[in-house]
Amino acid sequence: MKILVANLGSTSFKYRLFDMASREQLARGGVERIGDAESRAFTEIGGRRRDETVSAPDHAAAVRLCLAQLTDPQSGCLRDARDVAAIAFKAVHGGRVSGVQLVTDDVLACMDEMIDVAPAHNPPYLAAMRLLHEKLPEIPLVAAFETDFHRTIPPANRYYAVPYQWADELLVRRWGFHGASHRYIATRTAELTGRTDLRLISCHLGGSSSLCAIRNGESQAASMGFSAQTGLPQNNRCGDFDPFTLPLLMRRTGKSLEELLRCLATESGLLGLSGVSGDLRDIEKAAAAGNARAQLALDVYAADVRRYLGAYLVELGGADAIVFTGGIGENSPTIRAAVLRGLEELGIALDAVANGAARGEVRIDCPQSRVQIWVMPTNEEWVVAQQAATLLKG
Repeated sequence: MKILVANLGSTSFKYRLFDMASREQLARGGVERIGDAESRAFTEIGGRRRDETVSAPDHAAAVRLCLAQLTDPQSGCLRDARDVAAIAFKAVHGGRVSGVQLVTDDVLACMDEMIDVAPAHNPPYLAAMRLLHEKLPEIPLVAAFETDFHRTIPPANRYYAVPYQWADELLVRRWGFHGASHRYIATRTAELTGRTDLRLISCHLGGSSSLCAIRNGESQAASMGFSAQTGLPQNNRCGDFDPFTLPLLMRRTGKSLEELLRCLATESGLLGLSGVSGDLRDIEKAAAAGNARAQLALDVYAADVRRYLGAYLVELGGADAIVFTGGIGENSPTIRAAVLRGLEELGIALDAVANGAARGEVRIDCPQSRVQIWVMPTNEEWVVAQQAATLLKG
């Protein structure tokens, strides 16, 4: 069985193709600038990369182009497009539906209901899923929702202190996201340690960031709540924010609620604080050059990660392992050091040399540390492929 895992943007389609029998990634590729007069496509098969200018007016055309590349007699890895058992999506928020679902009209309607909650994610996925459902009906579509891994969060960590009917009737509760990444980290850490009874804190830090407290492989708490806008500061999203600020901002700025929400979702976070960029690499360079606002953005980000880390140490009664993943978690020794600074009394001791040299999957704790500290590349696409294959077999 071969599964194509799709990662969608409003004008992009990226994929990875997996052979589920051999557990091998056969290919990766995608199309960018969908809808432009000239789109860009790339394919990487067997270490050989091919780039070309193509015409891709919509996502369905982009998928057809990618399937044509994969079935090319000279350079492809498939005999026929029908070899693809399904196209699977790392879907974000389905509200009334979660888990792993065949994409149906009802599933699409549920995602539609949550557009206000996931404005950056649900619209492009909905548009592409509907288009593919119409134009490629021969290939099943599977949605693996990020909220599924967090279904084990206990009520005390799931409910807000608001009228109960909001949670019961309107689904206003802490959902948690980045489920595929946290699931992969839980599974891989158990494999590496030979233990399934771990108290684990997964730190997915990147353009979009979240922490998850995991016990025995199951999510117990997550930093993202009702929407992916909450929790830690993101690259351009605010993270946790007091809603009672909004009326004051509306009066003082003259902006509408919609304009302020757009600002909180696109002009805030690391970008808003630093005034430099939403990319942490740019912010670190600016801070090193003496930019005070860039340094402030780094300090606020690390402080918020530490706040959730401390809460989850209490929630789990300690930790056996802390894992850093995501673009920032894997590549910024500065942030890792700032997050774990001064925690030796809690049995968390970072090896500065190992931290600075970390590449790929590696431990970075000192020998005297009671808590294992890992840097670990995540593999969300493989998790989604596994979930889709399980659904199709069932």
